[in-house]
Amino acid sequence: MEVKVELNGSIREQEVIALYRSNQWSSADKPEQLMSALRGSHTLVTARVGGELVGLGNAISDGSLVVYYPHLLVHPDHQGKGVGRK
Repeated sequence: MEVKVELNGSIREQEVIALYRSNQWSSADKPEQLMSALRGSHTLVTARVGGELVGLGNAISDGSLVVYYPHLLVHPDHQGKGVGRK
């Protein structure tokens, strides 16, 4: 399984909502707010297998000292396979 990791790449609402729903995150019920938050993040990391979004993480930072990682998730079908370590 080859995992492609990308920083600040493009994301589509449909794939993001599917990933959040697969993890039972309530953020999936607020797609406009979720997408705005992710796109406004200091850093957005995506993990894809065969083009499919299987992992996502974002960072909010002051650009100097403080970094907060509010969302880190991997699709349940890919958990335990090293996606999060990439």
